[in-house]
Amino acid sequence: MKMRIDKLLSVCSIATRSESGRAARAGRITVNGVAERNAARQIDTERDEVCFDGARVIYREHVYIMLNKPEGYVSATEDGRDPTVLELLPDEVRRAGMFPCGRLDKNTLGLMLLTDDGELAHRLLAPKRHVEKRYRFVCRNEVSEADRQALETGLQLADGYMTKPAAVELFDDRKSGIITLHEGKYHQIKRMFGAVNDNRIIHLERITFGPLTLDESLGRGEWRYLDDDEIAALMAAGNL
Repeated sequence: MKMRIDKLLSVCSIATRSESGRAARAGRITVNGVAERNAARQIDTERDEVCFDGARVIYREHVYIMLNKPEGYVSATEDGRDPTVLELLPDEVRRAGMFPCGRLDKNTLGLMLLTDDGELAHRLLAPKRHVEKRYRFVCRNEVSEADRQALETGLQLADGYMTKPAAVELFDDRKSGIITLHEGKYHQIKRMFGAVNDNRIIHLERITFGPLTLDESLGRGEWRYLDDDEIAALMAAGNL
């Protein structure tokens, strides 16, 4: 693909266009091993090797970001009342068309995938291929064995929806554990626990999404780009 150097650096979230111009004049940008002083030069992203401060710039058509979602942010591209998860990204990283892949409730924490790859998101979220998701939970009341079996077998929610089987691992206190789902209805886990002994979720954190596992080095509200292996695993999960 033909592209200006400054646009390439901007798209790859390395530098803004004005920063690219200053970097080029300072000799910090090379094209095929030769210093390039003009950031407006057209390059071929498939054939030319562009380096910024000695590190090769790799162009990708889409962006894939792992976010450790904090409390109080909504899973949306815009909202008139509450801050959105996209507002946790710097302006230079937030591409047009980026969105959260799937939803977490406002007060649910943990792993979110942010991307601009609509085809991948559609495949990962399609009901026939809804990827596995694991959540760490704490609830108000102890979960009895009968409650656990009901959660695992599938149960009817207040609106009549019958949930698919889940997997529930209880910790020693029987008020916390890990639940694994293959679907993602609105407030589903909270509604499921409410349907067994009128229980209540008081803490919920997603720790996996398909092949992705939350990077424990990320603090709440922190993010990073996915590495090549993680992207490849997502593509495989989406059969792409």
